[in-house]
Amino acid sequence: MSNTSSLPEFGSKTYVMGILNVTPDSFSGDGLISEANTVRTALEQAQRFVECGADILDIGGESTRPGSSPVTASEELSRVLPVIDALMDSGMKVTISIDTYKASVARVALEHGAHWINDIWGLHADPEMALVAAKAGCPLVLMHNRSKPSHVELQQRLGGQYLGAGYANLTEDVKNGLLESVNMALAAGVQKQQIILDPGIGFGKTVEQNLELINRVDEIKALGYPVLLGPSRKSFIGYTLDLPPAERVEGTAAACAIGIARGADIIRVHDVEVMVRVARMADAIVRHTG
Repeated sequence: MSNTSSLPEFGSKTYVMGILNVTPDSFSGDGLISEANTVRTALEQAQRFVECGADILDIGGESTRPGSSPVTASEELSRVLPVIDALMDSGMKVTISIDTYKASVARVALEHGAHWINDIWGLHADPEMALVAAKAGCPLVLMHNRSKPSHVELQQRLGGQYLGAGYANLTEDVKNGLLESVNMALAAGVQKQQIILDPGIGFGKTVEQNLELINRVDEIKALGYPVLLGPSRKSFIGYTLDLPPAERVEGTAAACAIGIARGADIIRVHDVEVMVRVARMADAIVRHTG
């Protein structure tokens, strides 16, 4: 699969993106780097995800959990490249997404065979990212993000809770922020048909704001781009249900089902087998695929 391939045909089904965290400190407890053989473990997990119906694998080498420490580009590449190389060598038929906000990491990952870029800072952390995407002609996920460590309250069992980022109007502010990222991408030569939008569930939003945003995904979709939704195991579920990350599968399922009903095209999840079933059932209801 060429990394210059266009986006899939959205509308007929919900695409499922499985999360491969090649990190030691994932908030959800699924970081693979502590394993004795990281690459083998990641490859086995990828195979399970694909067998369960994952369409995309999102490979990340830096944790985005509140309070985590940033890593250098070289460290990030040392984590993700062996996994991307192993996936390419395996011949597995799946789209590979690189979860990074660093242009240098994205560039090398694409050279090694990754197909998509997933930028959690929507080009604001590294404006060079837009040029990388434009040159590659690859799909680019732009996420809304107002995360600041000063806005986070950490609890050991439930994780980080954002205390608010001063939204005047949540949905309008998120839409405007996403359009700002879109304009940066277009100005750098990224084509409109390459762009996917992510409202940034869990990033700089309170519990209540996350719940509201999922219920209003249709307003993000109305901007005219495919929408990726990533609620999986996040702390807003934990605070709502008073549950740790390992026990948030039902909360994730509810968030994904509502998001699909509101127009989400892709769900980014840890529990692939369960969420593929959720997506198929939701599609049968709202897309009449049953």
